[in-house]
Amino acid sequence: MSVFPHFRFPGIEVMLGMCLLAFASYSKANVAPVLTTTAPAPIKQALQSAWNNHPNSRITESQLAAARARADAASRPLYNPELELVSDKEGTDRASSAELSMAIDISGKRRARRDAGAAQLQFDEAQAQLRRRDFAVNWLTAWSSLQGAQQAVQVGNKRLDLMIRFADLAEKQFKVGDISSLERDLALLARDEAQSEQANLLADLAEQEESFRNVGGQPDHSSMNLMSANNLPSINTEHAIKLESLPEWQLVNANALAAQRLIAVAKKDRIADPTLGFTSGRIDYGNVTDNIVGIKLSIPLYVRNSYRAEVVAAQADSDAANIDVERVNTELQSRATRARTTYAAMQKAAQLWRSSKGTSVESRSELLEKLWRAGEISTADYLLQLKQTLDTALAGAELESRLWRSSTEYLSATGQLESWLGLDTPFNGDTSK
Repeated sequence: MSVFPHFRFPGIEVMLGMCLLAFASYSKANVAPVLTTTAPAPIKQALQSAWNNHPNSRITESQLAAARARADAASRPLYNPELELVSDKEGTDRASSAELSMAIDISGKRRARRDAGAAQLQFDEAQAQLRRRDFAVNWLTAWSSLQGAQQAVQVGNKRLDLMIRFADLAEKQFKVGDISSLERDLALLARDEAQSEQANLLADLAEQEESFRNVGGQPDHSSMNLMSANNLPSINTEHAIKLESLPEWQLVNANALAAQRLIAVAKKDRIADPTLGFTSGRIDYGNVTDNIVGIKLSIPLYVRNSYRAEVVAAQADSDAANIDVERVNTELQSRATRARTTYAAMQKAAQLWRSSKGTSVESRSELLEKLWRAGEISTADYLLQLKQTLDTALAGAELESRLWRSSTEYLSATGQLESWLGLDTPFNGDTSK
């Protein structure tokens, strides 16, 4: 339970109302910060270094290497020639022959599998891009949360210093008889509560540092100067959102393309490929020798199993993949609209907060102390108004952190995050071997 009282003071409410009116008129004249179309160089460098050194980057490269190898394997010929050597001896009779045979792809199975493999490679590359994009989102989210936690700790330190100083002053005032023991005890309780809340802020800071380290960040090298409003990305409201640039869109469409091409593979597999063989040899019957030359043709008969069920299954998978494209398109459009609206609202709220003259902890605390020393406000009034000032400062730190998180979500949802960070290098590999 908080030791700060929750009383109503009509005089204070009138004063706060006048401050709000002055704040509103000042906000209208305040000039909005100039936003950027690219991330600050330190953020780009730190994130790029974190990605290059993170295990997820090496996992992504290994998975891409495997995907490219599978695509290359799918483009290779299906069949290899077979060589059969036969030697038979019975009494004075001897026969020896060599047969060379190979199945012939008459239906274009290799071409169908090559196309399906290329579509699967597109799917794997989209997965790699999505993994890198998500890493950037997690890094920026952890970074902004860390900045907010650091700012909150700074405000908490100011709060603790003020409460300790006020408790000391209250003790002195009590000794000379200026305040009662109840007011002195209230100041001491406020100091103890500030110490407890500061411990919670430090614990939260440790958690945010852990989260930042998990994505390859270095909390010791993190600078809060980069959270300047001038470093925020700008909002483009003039052009329509291009879903094609989103990794999720590329992923689901690559999956639909791969499913469609697997139908062709299943249909080609229903066509039997003949095996053509050539035989050459020699037969010895005592003193008589004769040569052997032959041609063999064998064709599998798909009588018991026509492999039609595989085609039906592939068509059903393709239908499901196409429906999934519609679902993802709707969700991506909705997410982008929400992210843009949220970011715009957070920008406006942050601008109003920055323009307020009543958010300075130092000036407000000095004024309140003067009023308290002069006896114009009670200890309860002082603690209540100081708590409001400190809570506003803490809310401002959280607002700045959330503003950056909403900007990250906006860039991610509209497909601009990679270009803003300089991470838009495609994961295209050479599969033409």
